[in-house]
Amino acid sequence: MSSLLVISRLTFREASRRKILLAALLLGLAFLAVYATGFYLINEEFERNVTRNAEFFQSQMANFLMMAGLYAVNFLTVVMTVLTSVDTISGEISSGTSQTLVSKPLRRWEVIGGKWLGYCGLISLYLVFMAGGVVLTAYTVTGYFPGGLAEGIALMWLSALLLLAISFLGGTVMSTLANGVLVFGLYGIAFVGGWIEQVGSFLQSDVAVNVGIVSSLIFPGEALWKRAAYEMQSAASGLAGGMTPFSAISVPSTAMIVYAVAYTLVILALAFRNFHQRDL
Repeated sequence: MSSLLVISRLTFREASRRKILLAALLLGLAFLAVYATGFYLINEEFERNVTRNAEFFQSQMANFLMMAGLYAVNFLTVVMTVLTSVDTISGEISSGTSQTLVSKPLRRWEVIGGKWLGYCGLISLYLVFMAGGVVLTAYTVTGYFPGGLAEGIALMWLSALLLLAISFLGGTVMSTLANGVLVFGLYGIAFVGGWIEQVGSFLQSDVAVNVGIVSSLIFPGEALWKRAAYEMQSAASGLAGGMTPFSAISVPSTAMIVYAVAYTLVILALAFRNFHQRDL
């Protein structure tokens, strides 16, 4: 266990020193600055022009803008997860670093497990920082605080860990470039399938809904975002913005969440097995 924690700490420190993470943090700060400025200006304009039922409509506006911000945060977390981890296994295998590590008194599962924990910590901090900035902006400007926030952030976090598991699995059998194509390709399939399901629900098309469900079974990341949006959005905002990426008409069930957890564990287990059997 001590070796696992050492690898985890070293992985976290190594990843935090990468320029790509610095770029992600700087761009994240820029996003939050632009978002907060836009939120404030929209709210100022709203207060000048809306007088009837102002408190109700302000809370709905705040919820809609907050969901738009969290949608962007979800996407930025996806990109950061993939770009920082896509070569952590394949890159070290091709460079011979993994061979050096496993020649020491370390089990292979400790190497990959420690790396996994290190990236989990990094992703968690990034998600909390970015999502916290969006929610804090909404609360500071309007006093609005969403219900279901903990559940929504937890589902966004699970989506990021799912991508991380796929990135690790791909790294045990593919080159860095091929692994990146695989991860982003799966994300793209789920994104398009999610939209098809939403439109199908709106038009009451069972065929379109089934296409979306199949894409979610292939990769449940987008389904997790839809459920997260459902947990955090207000009822009125959900009805008004059902055809936007920020809300959900077709709400993924609890069974889909359980499937996503099992999916992540199976993918991670395959990554452990492949790395254990891989000829380094």
